[in-house]
Amino acid sequence: MTHTTTPTTGTAETGRRPSTTPSTPHPDSADFRTSEGLRTLLEHLAAHGWRNNPHAKQLLEFAAERFAPLARKHGLDVWEAASAAFDVMRTPAARNAADPWAVVTHAVRITCIYEERAQGLMCSVHQARRAHISAHHDPERFSDRETPLYEYHPAFHLTDPHHDQQEDVDADVDASVQAAVADATRLFVLLGWPEASARAGVDHVTNALARIGSRRGTYEALRRDKHARALLDLPAPAWTCLLRVLLGHPEPAYATTTAGRGILLRLLLGESLAGLLGDDALVAAIVRAVPGRERVRS
Repeated sequence: MTHTTTPTTGTAETGRRPSTTPSTPHPDSADFRTSEGLRTLLEHLAAHGWRNNPHAKQLLEFAAERFAPLARKHGLDVWEAASAAFDVMRTPAARNAADPWAVVTHAVRITCIYEERAQGLMCSVHQARRAHISAHHDPERFSDRETPLYEYHPAFHLTDPHHDQQEDVDADVDASVQAAVADATRLFVLLGWPEASARAGVDHVTNALARIGSRRGTYEALRRDKHARALLDLPAPAWTCLLRVLLGHPEPAYATTTAGRGILLRLLLGESLAGLLGDDALVAAIVRAVPGRERVRS
């Protein structure tokens, strides 16, 4: 007997049970725009993770759009604000707050403020959050302002507490120099030099010394100055003696001797006129070079 099979409509049973794997429920994507919807989504993301949830991407895109004006206000990229929002959304404080969006907005605002301060201070955000660091102003060059910083900033307005003392020291130095010049002139006069020649010669040498700054340099400059010697009306031996006595012997071998120091330095170092008169070699050299003698031995 031949059996025929009548085709039937519908789904044939295959003997396999349908899949019963439950899919992960997702809240409505529009809900996270409200505080309660955001709380629900954050609790779901905390339980099941952010990586494969399509609403997580939508949430961060919405956060970037929401906080874009705040980011631009502080000179930041919109995704820096979105990253700050992502960091606070993962915390229990945002999920458990009475208004999660208020907590997220406040945290993003604070983060943007310190991100901007960190860029201005050229430091990390962690350091910029410290009060003693954020109190400083942003670094700037002196040339960035029309008026130099040192002219108006109080840090540069200092008064020297020893200003009066410095004036006293300068006055003492001037008095010592004048006394040394007067004693040097008197030494030559006591040993037979005409007072006019002695005074003019000592003044000319000391003025040149003040201008040139070194005894050896002054000696070399004046030794060749025939014009000055002619104006002072001094013969060559007397002129050479005057220079050596006042400035010291120019040879380095005499540098540490009394002859190498010269009477100006000796007087400034505290030696008295009486002490100079007790130097027989010095007295003999000055006496032999008195202007007007027929023969002067060097």
